Amino acid sequence: MSQTLEITVLDPRTGDVVTRMPLAPPSACDAAVDAARAAAPGWARTAPADRAAAVAAAAKAVSAAAEELADLNERETGKPHDDALGGVEAGVGTLVQYSELGPLHGGRVLQGQWAATDLMVPQPRGVVAVLTPWNDPVAVAAGLLGAALVSGNTVVHKPSERCPQTGRRFAEILAEHLPEGVLHIVDGDGTAGTRLAENPLVDVVAHVGSSATGRNIALACAARGAKALLENGGNDALIVDDGVDTRWAAAQAALGSFANAGQICTSVERIYVVEAQAEAFVTDLVAEAREWDGRIGPLVDERHRQQVHAHVLDAVEAGARVAFGGEPRPGPGSFYPPTVLTDCTSDMLVLTEETFGPIAPVRVVPDFGTAVAEAADDRYGLAATVLTPDMGRAQLAWRSLPVGTVKINAVFGGAPGGAAEPRRISGNGFGFGPELLDEMTAVKVVHWSSPGG
Repeated sequence: MSQTLEITVLDPRTGDVVTRMPLAPPSACDAAVDAARAAAPGWARTAPADRAAAVAAAAKAVSAAAEELADLNERETGKPHDDALGGVEAGVGTLVQYSELGPLHGGRVLQGQWAATDLMVPQPRGVVAVLTPWNDPVAVAAGLLGAALVSGNTVVHKPSERCPQTGRRFAEILAEHLPEGVLHIVDGDGTAGTRLAENPLVDVVAHVGSSATGRNIALACAARGAKALLENGGNDALIVDDGVDTRWAAAQAALGSFANAGQICTSVERIYVVEAQAEAFVTDLVAEAREWDGRIGPLVDERHRQQVHAHVLDAVEAGARVAFGGEPRPGPGSFYPPTVLTDCTSDMLVLTEETFGPIAPVRVVPDFGTAVAEAADDRYGLAATVLTPDMGRAQLAWRSLPVGTVKINAVFGGAPGGAAEPRRISGNGFGFGPELLDEMTAVKVVHWSSPGG
């Protein structure tokens, strides 16, 4: 008798089993898509205000279940409870935002002949496969699911196999407020994601995750003319200019590198500091790392901890110096300390690849122009941060850096409703904000002329 394959998730704080969930077979993935396709015409014909009301009701239900979702997230990924709760609250806000924006999303009327009307009308694309990550599972899924649903699409959602209970429970809460067949959940790993991406009945694949997976999705979608909406890996640079207060700059660098153990899509991955500031900045950054030590949660699992440590070992073997941290924590769980590396060179993995851990690699450069040039010389294009007191240099930096988001004098933050479009291997398309409604719809042009006109 064949054994059912299952997802097993260990608590990254203790190593104890917290989740066992059967993997969806290929037939279940196909059945979910078939059911979503069958439900698509009815949901597309539903009035936008009614679709929005359903999403708004779901947002209230998610808010009521915030503690439950945060507890699940904490147990499956090790995300600190307050951060996990903040992610749920952010997801609620996003669902509310799309419930308000959905009915307002419209097209245009063109001025043509007197006897004709020309319309540009956004319509739902059809079936959207949503593949979401583990590092902020509720907030990320809320954006993609909310925008897809209010736009009139039906959805098949595959949460990350690293937090299957969190992702499933969130989607179940939404599905309770939607008509039958509009939202389906598939429990699976990368095999299930590939099955969904290759299904000819899927019109959009929205993926947040690694760049390698994103490239495979893009190829699968290109082969059959589907849309790929991708926010993938980042190797975000932070530039420390001459003239900034090094204690403040070190606090910003530590926040960007160590928050959520470095497991944020726009975490600081590499630091460029001008030579005149380097000694004081590194001293202050090490002091910050000591303050963060013991306060950060674990990495998501042992496999990821080994990958992070491999990047550190690569740097040390190539001549980097460990100024703080640099060794996995002994004992249970997949903890890794905040780590500061100095004497880094541009060929080390910590500068060329996304580490996604609490690592702050510092590269000293002679001047601001060199920092911008080296930060720009990268395969990724997600975000970057520039700390400078000089407005002219800030202008130079944001115009020169080939990334979707440039933050001046703050590693995190942004106005509500903002959106960004990643570049290079970091993805393509708007993954949030009002512009995501455009991504989830296709514009149809209608030329309506009078008979005999």
